[in-house]
Amino acid sequence: MNTNRLSKTIETALNIQMTKEAHASQIYLAYAAWAGNQGFAGIANFLFKHAHEERNHMMKILEYILKRGAEVDVTAVPAPKENPVSLFKCFEKIFEHEVDNTKAVYKVAKLSHEEEDWATWNFMQWFVNEQVEEETLAMNLLDKMKIAGGEKMSSNALYSFDRDMEKTSGEVEAAQDVTTVNP
Repeated sequence: MNTNRLSKTIETALNIQMTKEAHASQIYLAYAAWAGNQGFAGIANFLFKHAHEERNHMMKILEYILKRGAEVDVTAVPAPKENPVSLFKCFEKIFEHEVDNTKAVYKVAKLSHEEEDWATWNFMQWFVNEQVEEETLAMNLLDKMKIAGGEKMSSNALYSFDRDMEKTSGEVEAAQDVTTVNP
């Protein structure tokens, strides 16, 4: 008996999005290691926690695919591109990546709407909301950096920014504890 309740198209789209979330985790991980090498422990900590959060997003999709009786397709994750050349460029790249991920989330949501797969459409709304938060966070951090001088931030401003980032890191929920009610 076939228990799959996802169309092949949506199953494929969700698997692609799952891989994008894994890739996002790798990007944050690479940037965190880079920031740590530069001496920015607070920023590295913030980015390490975001890497974990992105992995939780991947797991959330994986678990959904399984719950719908479909097949999970774990594929290779592309390596992150080169390290940023500055802290400001690092956060610009993060913002660009989040915007790209938002577009991918919208594609899955649109597809589920077109196919009238209301369970998947509803599931994807959590990701739509999450991407608003992710983009806003990246924009706010870029704005703070611009106020402090952007590419030409002084060493005092960089030190303060690093300390602020360490304080705003927050705890990351485990994938199984993350829900639409408790993201």
